[in-house]
Amino acid sequence: MRRLPRRLQYGEEATLVEHLEELRWRIFVVLGALVVATIVAFVFHGSIIDWLNRPLPAGHRRLLTIGVAEPFTVTLTVCVYAALVLTLPVSLWQMWEFFAPAFDPKAERKVLWLVLAAAALGACGIAFSYFIVLPRAIHWLTTWDTHHFVVLIQAKSYYSFVVTIMLGMTLVFELPLVVLGLVAIGVLTSTRLRKNRRIGYFIVAVVALGLPGPDIYTTFLELIPMWVLFEGSIWLAWWFERRQAKTVPATLPG
Repeated sequence: MRRLPRRLQYGEEATLVEHLEELRWRIFVVLGALVVATIVAFVFHGSIIDWLNRPLPAGHRRLLTIGVAEPFTVTLTVCVYAALVLTLPVSLWQMWEFFAPAFDPKAERKVLWLVLAAAALGACGIAFSYFIVLPRAIHWLTTWDTHHFVVLIQAKSYYSFVVTIMLGMTLVFELPLVVLGLVAIGVLTSTRLRKNRRIGYFIVAVVALGLPGPDIYTTFLELIPMWVLFEGSIWLAWWFERRQAKTVPATLPG
């Protein structure tokens, strides 16, 4: 039986063929985990679909499908989405194991903390979109001008809408780490962020308008955490700079 690919140690040399062989087997591990997770999700697809349909109004939780095969293909698509989320730790771990030999042990610990922070922020983004944004956006959409329209929600378009909002909010919640990365490589500084705070808030508002949000109320709900995250990013940049240069006097952001 083939053993899992061995992780190279820091500074250990390997040929190009050995690197490609390791990469191939790590891809096989990820694909294998994805297949197993898809099967598990398919077994419990009823519970997953019920969970995704919960933000819908009570009278619209049985979605419309068109065509003979669409109920099955939509179910399979939902299961693949669920499997991608479930196997994300496996995928990230295999990716990290492949690139880890390029980092010394101190840098490795920092990267692992960043990965944990990214996972926590991503989970917050998914929770915010599911519990706050989706119910209000869907309620507004399904109650719009009911005197002229009969609302029939197609399963395929609904799940695409849900995935788009969740993905968008997850990326938005990673803003502090993006800012921290730009500060770390010298592109941004906390002083520059403070001086251009108004411009930053305006840019964040423009991004919020571009996110999936059919009405002003929903867009405002998306905008609030984005402003909070942007302000938190300024403090995070200041803290990072202070930590990097402990002997240099630092002023609080104001």
